[in-house]
Amino acid sequence: MAAETDLGRLLLQAHRALASELRDGMTERGYPDVRPGHAAAFMHIDRRSGTRLTDLARRARMSKQGMMLVVDDLESRGYVRRVPDEEDGRAKIVRLTARGRRYVAEARREIAAMEGRARRELGERRYDALRSALNLLVGEEEAEDEEVLA
Repeated sequence: MAAETDLGRLLLQAHRALASELRDGMTERGYPDVRPGHAAAFMHIDRRSGTRLTDLARRARMSKQGMMLVVDDLESRGYVRRVPDEEDGRAKIVRLTARGRRYVAEARREIAAMEGRARRELGERRYDALRSALNLLVGEEEAEDEEVLA
């Protein structure tokens, strides 16, 4: 009998497969320059008012310096911009540009399509059981809707 693949490896392989599928889909949709690491920012930027860099880093569980590199890269690609924080003159707010908002909308559509395919492949009960089990593993009783992007 062959040894079972450990859970961590299975989860990593699943993550890589889904990230690759998303990257390919977004390339087809006209966004070949977005990388998986950019999700750390896209997932946590408030679409309406923007978000401070320090809050982005905290939400993504990254260092401020690491998030700054992600935001710098996204800014150079035209997806975000920094604007002064009206409440704190020393701080900057990271906001999505029109291009960034279009990307987020397209990514949401692509993710919905991916989830639809997974639901069809697994069937309703297995899909729901998988989501429930994963939510328990990550410590969430219920699935939280993504603030910006999954």
